[in-house]
Amino acid sequence: MNFPKETVQALWAPWRVEYFQKSSEDHGDFLLDAAQAGPGEDEKHLVLWRGRHCFVMMNLYPYSAGHLMVVPCRKVAAMELLGPDEVVELWGFAVKAQAVLREVVKAQGFNVGFNIGAIAGAGKADHLHLHVVPRWSGDHNFMTVLGDTRVIPEGLQPLYHKLREAAVPKIDG
Repeated sequence: MNFPKETVQALWAPWRVEYFQKSSEDHGDFLLDAAQAGPGEDEKHLVLWRGRHCFVMMNLYPYSAGHLMVVPCRKVAAMELLGPDEVVELWGFAVKAQAVLREVVKAQGFNVGFNIGAIAGAGKADHLHLHVVPRWSGDHNFMTVLGDTRVIPEGLQPLYHKLREAAVPKIDG
């Protein structure tokens, strides 16, 4: 490959308009809003499924395609504030989220974890949530390393529908 290139290469990603349209909105307490929303509002909040104590939603600003969050319905900031039933459901949903992501986005591995407290990188430090980030061999390429840019290959809404469809049998079964 010769540098400089004779022609400019284009990275075509028309689905990014979803982010531009939402970036100017005030998201407020988006986790609590999603927790308190009715089932008819799940798509608006990117909620894939709900349980008695927790729910699973897509991350609006994903690290990779299919980046999910498992969130307690009750707003708590620390793990020790969760009740036993919340812990069991939260962890069970993390396991189900991985199964759904293996099926839908063909995830080969996962980063699963909490960012607890603002100093640890929590974007919403007062409402604990568990990240389930799908990974693939070679998913860190030159765009991330040199361009400080991630390429997310699929739009939120089309992926939401695929994940939701795949999740229903896993929840009910």
